[in-house]
Amino acid sequence: MSESVSRRRFLAVSSLTVPAMAIGLHSRSAPAKSDSGQGAKSSSGVAAPGELYPAEPPELARETVLVSHFNLARVKELVAAHPSLAKASWDWGFGDWETALGAASHMGNRAIAEFLLANGAHPSIFSATMLGQVDVVKAFITAQPGIQRTRGPHSISLLAHAKAGGDASRPVFEFLQSLGDADAPAEAPLGDQERAAILGTYIFGPSPTQQVDVTVEKGKLTWTRQGTMGRGLFHLGEQVFHPSGAPAVRIRFTQDAGVRTMTVNDPDVVLVGKMSRTPGV
Repeated sequence: MSESVSRRRFLAVSSLTVPAMAIGLHSRSAPAKSDSGQGAKSSSGVAAPGELYPAEPPELARETVLVSHFNLARVKELVAAHPSLAKASWDWGFGDWETALGAASHMGNRAIAEFLLANGAHPSIFSATMLGQVDVVKAFITAQPGIQRTRGPHSISLLAHAKAGGDASRPVFEFLQSLGDADAPAEAPLGDQERAAILGTYIFGPSPTQQVDVTVEKGKLTWTRQGTMGRGLFHLGEQVFHPSGAPAVRIRFTQDAGVRTMTVNDPDVVLVGKMSRTPGV
Protein backbone atom coordinates (compact mmCIF):
# COMPACT_ATOMS: atom_id res chain seq x y z
CA MET A 1 0.00 0.00 0.00
CA SER A 2 1.55 3.21 -1.04
CA GLU A 3 1.34 6.50 0.79
CA SER A 4 -1.47 7.61 -1.49
CA VAL A 5 -4.41 5.44 -0.41
CA SER A 6 -7.74 5.70 -2.20
CA ARG A 7 -11.18 4.23 -1.75
CA ARG A 8 -10.87 2.61 -5.18
CA ARG A 9 -7.62 0.90 -4.13
CA PHE A 10 -9.18 -0.57 -1.01
CA LEU A 11 -12.29 -1.70 -2.84
CA ALA A 12 -10.03 -3.40 -5.35
CA VAL A 13 -8.30 -5.45 -2.69
CA SER A 14 -11.28 -6.14 -0.46
CA SER A 15 -11.90 -9.39 -2.33
CA LEU A 16 -8.46 -10.79 -1.45
CA THR A 17 -8.82 -13.94 0.59
CA VAL A 18 -7.70 -14.24 4.18
CA PRO A 19 -5.46 -17.31 4.71
CA ALA A 20 -7.62 -20.41 4.78
CA MET A 21 -6.54 -21.43 8.25
CA ALA A 22 -7.99 -18.20 9.64
CA ILE A 23 -11.47 -18.75 8.21
CA GLY A 24 -14.14 -21.06 9.51
CA LEU A 25 -12.50 -21.58 12.91
CA HIS A 26 -14.57 -19.18 14.94
CA SER A 27 -18.15 -19.34 16.08
CA ARG A 28 -18.71 -15.60 15.95
CA SER A 29 -19.98 -13.99 12.77
CA ALA A 30 -20.27 -10.46 11.44
CA PRO A 31 -23.66 -8.88 10.73
CA ALA A 32 -25.09 -9.87 7.35
CA LYS A 33 -22.39 -12.55 6.98
CA SER A 34 -22.56 -16.32 6.58
CA ASP A 35 -22.53 -18.40 9.75
CA SER A 36 -20.84 -21.35 8.00
CA GLY A 37 -17.78 -20.90 10.17
CA GLN A 38 -19.59 -21.71 13.40
CA GLY A 39 -18.60 -24.74 15.39
CA ALA A 40 -20.83 -27.76 15.84
CA LYS A 41 -23.89 -27.17 17.98
CA SER A 42 -24.03 -28.64 21.44
CA SER A 43 -27.04 -30.40 22.94
CA SER A 44 -28.27 -27.00 24.11
CA GLY A 45 -28.42 -25.79 20.50
CA VAL A 46 -25.69 -23.18 21.01
CA ALA A 47 -22.79 -23.25 18.56
CA ALA A 48 -19.56 -24.43 20.17
CA PRO A 49 -16.73 -21.90 20.02
CA GLY A 50 -14.21 -22.33 17.24
CA GLU A 51 -10.51 -23.03 17.67
CA LEU A 52 -9.53 -19.34 17.82
CA TYR A 53 -12.01 -18.39 20.54
CA PRO A 54 -11.74 -16.14 22.55
CA ALA A 55 -9.76 -14.20 19.95
CA GLU A 56 -11.78 -12.19 17.44
CA PRO A 57 -11.89 -13.69 13.94
CA PRO A 58 -8.95 -12.36 11.88
CA GLU A 59 -11.19 -11.76 8.89
CA LEU A 60 -13.30 -9.33 10.95
CA ALA A 61 -10.24 -7.45 12.17
CA ARG A 62 -8.99 -7.13 8.61
CA GLU A 63 -12.35 -5.91 7.31
CA THR A 64 -12.71 -3.39 10.13
CA VAL A 65 -9.33 -1.84 9.36
CA LEU A 66 -10.09 -1.90 5.64
CA VAL A 67 -13.48 -0.18 5.83
CA SER A 68 -12.25 2.32 8.44
CA HIS A 69 -10.59 4.11 5.55
CA PHE A 70 -13.88 5.06 3.93
CA ASN A 71 -17.12 3.30 5.05
CA LEU A 72 -18.65 4.65 8.25
CA ALA A 73 -21.86 2.62 7.90
CA ARG A 74 -19.99 -0.69 7.75
CA VAL A 75 -17.68 0.33 10.61
CA LYS A 76 -20.75 0.96 12.75
CA GLU A 77 -22.21 -2.46 11.86
CA LEU A 78 -19.01 -4.27 12.74
CA VAL A 79 -18.46 -2.43 16.02
CA ALA A 80 -22.11 -2.83 17.02
CA ALA A 81 -21.77 -6.60 16.61
CA HIS A 82 -18.28 -6.82 18.15
CA PRO A 83 -17.45 -3.70 20.20
CA SER A 84 -13.79 -4.66 20.61
CA LEU A 85 -13.28 -4.21 16.86
CA ALA A 86 -13.01 -0.47 17.50
CA LYS A 87 -9.45 -1.37 18.55
CA ALA A 88 -8.79 -3.73 15.63
CA SER A 89 -5.41 -3.84 13.91
CA TRP A 90 -4.02 -5.63 10.88
CA ASP A 91 -0.60 -6.36 9.37
CA TRP A 92 -0.75 -5.54 5.66
CA GLY A 93 2.67 -7.07 5.14
CA PHE A 94 6.24 -6.82 6.45
CA GLY A 95 4.88 -5.76 9.84
CA ASP A 96 3.04 -2.73 8.44
CA TRP A 97 0.51 -2.77 11.29
CA GLU A 98 -2.48 -0.47 11.00
CA THR A 99 -5.33 0.11 13.43
CA ALA A 100 -8.84 1.03 12.42
CA LEU A 101 -8.25 4.48 13.95
CA GLY A 102 -4.94 4.74 12.12
CA ALA A 103 -6.73 4.08 8.83
CA ALA A 104 -9.29 6.80 9.46
CA SER A 105 -6.57 9.19 10.60
CA HIS A 106 -4.34 9.11 7.55
CA MET A 107 -7.41 9.32 5.29
CA GLY A 108 -8.62 12.42 7.13
CA ASN A 109 -11.92 10.68 7.87
CA ARG A 110 -13.01 12.60 10.95
CA ALA A 111 -16.43 10.93 11.25
CA ILE A 112 -14.97 7.43 11.41
CA ALA A 113 -12.15 8.51 13.73
CA GLU A 114 -14.55 10.15 16.17
CA PHE A 115 -16.86 7.11 16.12
CA LEU A 116 -13.98 4.74 16.85
CA LEU A 117 -12.67 6.92 19.66
CA ALA A 118 -16.14 7.10 21.19
CA ASN A 119 -16.21 3.31 21.17
CA GLY A 120 -12.90 2.60 22.83
CA ALA A 121 -10.21 3.04 20.17
CA HIS A 122 -6.86 4.10 21.62
CA PRO A 123 -6.00 7.69 20.66
CA SER A 124 -2.55 8.35 19.24
CA ILE A 125 -0.43 11.25 18.09
CA PHE A 126 -1.61 10.46 14.56
CA SER A 127 -5.31 10.70 15.43
CA ALA A 128 -4.69 13.85 17.46
CA THR A 129 -2.81 15.38 14.54
CA MET A 130 -5.55 14.69 12.02
CA LEU A 131 -8.24 15.92 14.41
CA GLY A 132 -6.41 19.21 14.95
CA GLN A 133 -5.66 18.70 18.65
CA VAL A 134 -2.61 20.93 18.66
CA ASP A 135 -2.13 21.00 22.45
CA VAL A 136 -2.15 17.19 22.53
CA VAL A 137 0.39 17.00 19.72
CA LYS A 138 2.66 19.53 21.43
CA ALA A 139 2.41 17.58 24.68
CA PHE A 140 3.41 14.35 22.89
CA ILE A 141 6.49 16.02 21.42
CA THR A 142 7.44 17.67 24.72
CA ALA A 143 7.19 14.33 26.49
CA GLN A 144 8.99 12.40 23.73
CA PRO A 145 11.28 14.71 21.71
CA GLY A 146 11.71 13.52 18.15
CA ILE A 147 8.44 11.59 18.02
CA GLN A 148 7.36 13.87 15.17
CA ARG A 149 9.74 11.89 12.94
CA THR A 150 7.89 8.64 13.63
CA ARG A 151 5.92 7.55 10.61
CA GLY A 152 2.52 5.93 10.76
CA PRO A 153 0.98 3.06 8.80
CA HIS A 154 2.37 2.69 5.28
CA SER A 155 5.21 5.09 6.28
CA ILE A 156 2.84 8.07 6.12
CA SER A 157 4.35 11.03 7.94
CA LEU A 158 2.86 12.99 10.81
CA LEU A 159 2.81 16.10 8.63
CA ALA A 160 0.77 14.22 6.02
CA HIS A 161 -1.77 13.31 8.72
CA ALA A 162 -2.09 17.01 9.56
CA LYS A 163 -2.62 17.83 5.91
CA ALA A 164 -5.29 15.11 5.65
CA GLY A 165 -7.20 16.79 8.49
CA GLY A 166 -7.86 19.87 6.36
CA ASP A 167 -8.70 23.27 7.81
CA ALA A 168 -9.44 21.89 11.28
CA SER A 169 -5.87 20.65 11.61
CA ARG A 170 -4.13 23.65 10.06
CA PRO A 171 -2.68 24.82 13.41
CA VAL A 172 -1.12 21.37 13.85
CA PHE A 173 0.17 21.43 10.28
CA GLU A 174 1.81 24.81 10.78
CA PHE A 175 3.34 23.73 14.09
CA LEU A 176 4.75 20.51 12.64
CA GLN A 177 6.03 22.31 9.58
CA SER A 178 7.92 24.72 11.83
CA LEU A 179 9.81 21.76 13.35
CA GLY A 180 11.33 20.93 9.98
CA ASP A 181 11.46 17.15 10.41
CA ALA A 182 7.86 15.93 10.64
CA ASP A 183 7.60 15.02 6.97
CA ALA A 184 8.82 11.85 5.23
CA PRO A 185 12.37 11.97 3.83
CA ALA A 186 12.81 12.23 0.10
CA GLU A 187 13.46 9.08 -1.89
CA ALA A 188 16.78 8.55 -3.61
CA PRO A 189 16.46 9.19 -7.36
CA LEU A 190 15.78 6.22 -9.62
CA GLY A 191 16.24 6.58 -13.36
CA ASP A 192 13.67 5.32 -15.87
CA GLN A 193 16.04 2.65 -17.18
CA GLU A 194 16.86 1.46 -13.66
CA ARG A 195 13.17 1.24 -12.83
CA ALA A 196 12.29 -0.61 -16.03
CA ALA A 197 15.09 -3.12 -15.43
CA ILE A 198 13.62 -4.38 -12.15
CA LEU A 199 10.00 -4.64 -13.28
CA GLY A 200 8.82 -8.20 -13.71
CA THR A 201 7.98 -11.44 -11.93
CA TYR A 202 10.41 -13.07 -9.50
CA ILE A 203 10.07 -16.77 -8.64
CA PHE A 204 11.30 -18.16 -5.31
CA GLY A 205 9.57 -21.56 -5.20
CA PRO A 206 7.33 -24.01 -7.09
CA SER A 207 4.00 -22.92 -5.62
CA PRO A 208 1.85 -20.41 -7.55
CA THR A 209 2.03 -18.13 -4.50
CA GLN A 210 5.83 -18.27 -4.40
CA GLN A 211 6.30 -15.42 -6.79
CA VAL A 212 6.49 -11.66 -6.52
CA ASP A 213 5.40 -9.14 -9.14
CA VAL A 214 7.19 -5.80 -9.23
CA THR A 215 5.00 -3.31 -11.06
CA VAL A 216 4.22 0.39 -11.21
CA GLU A 217 0.91 1.58 -9.75
CA LYS A 218 0.07 5.26 -9.98
CA GLY A 219 3.70 6.04 -10.65
CA LYS A 220 4.91 4.08 -7.59
CA LEU A 221 6.98 0.89 -7.66
CA THR A 222 4.92 -1.85 -6.02
CA TRP A 223 5.96 -5.25 -4.62
CA THR A 224 3.19 -7.87 -4.58
CA ARG A 225 3.36 -11.50 -3.57
CA GLN A 226 0.61 -13.51 -5.23
CA GLY A 227 -2.55 -13.40 -3.10
CA THR A 228 -1.47 -10.48 -0.91
CA MET A 229 -1.76 -6.71 -0.80
CA GLY A 230 0.82 -4.84 -2.88
CA ARG A 231 3.45 -2.87 -0.96
CA GLY A 232 4.85 0.40 -2.21
CA LEU A 233 8.65 0.53 -2.45
CA PHE A 234 10.76 3.41 -1.11
CA HIS A 235 14.11 3.76 -2.87
CA LEU A 236 17.10 4.16 -0.57
CA GLY A 237 19.70 4.16 -3.35
CA GLU A 238 21.57 1.66 -5.58
CA GLN A 239 18.36 -0.33 -6.21
CA VAL A 240 17.84 -1.02 -2.51
CA PHE A 241 14.34 -0.36 -1.17
CA HIS A 242 12.22 -0.69 1.91
CA PRO A 243 8.50 -1.49 1.63
CA SER A 244 5.92 0.99 2.88
CA GLY A 245 5.48 0.79 6.62
CA ALA A 246 8.59 -1.35 7.14
CA PRO A 247 11.75 0.79 7.20
CA ALA A 248 13.84 -2.04 8.71
CA VAL A 249 13.20 -4.39 5.76
CA ARG A 250 15.53 -4.31 2.75
CA ILE A 251 14.67 -5.44 -0.77
CA ARG A 252 17.67 -5.50 -3.11
CA PHE A 253 17.77 -5.98 -6.86
CA THR A 254 21.01 -7.16 -8.47
CA GLN A 255 22.07 -8.58 -11.80
CA ASP A 256 24.77 -11.17 -12.47
CA ALA A 257 25.50 -12.87 -15.79
CA GLY A 258 22.27 -11.46 -17.18
CA VAL A 259 20.10 -12.87 -14.38
CA ARG A 260 18.11 -10.37 -12.31
CA THR A 261 17.82 -11.35 -8.63
CA MET A 262 15.66 -9.97 -5.81
CA THR A 263 16.76 -10.53 -2.20
CA VAL A 264 14.53 -9.73 0.77
CA ASN A 265 16.09 -9.21 4.21
CA ASP A 266 13.51 -9.15 7.01
CA PRO A 267 15.86 -8.73 8.90
CA ASP A 268 17.80 -11.81 7.74
CA VAL A 269 17.49 -13.16 4.21
CA VAL A 270 14.01 -14.64 3.95
CA LEU A 271 13.73 -15.17 0.21
CA VAL A 272 15.74 -14.90 -2.98
CA GLY A 273 13.81 -14.69 -6.24
CA LYS A 274 14.97 -14.91 -9.84
CA MET A 275 13.25 -12.91 -12.53
CA SER A 276 11.23 -15.17 -14.78
CA ARG A 277 9.75 -12.64 -17.14
CA THR A 278 9.23 -8.93 -17.65
CA PRO A 279 5.81 -7.21 -17.93
CA GLY A 280 4.08 -7.97 -21.18
CA VAL A 281 6.30 -10.97 -22.00
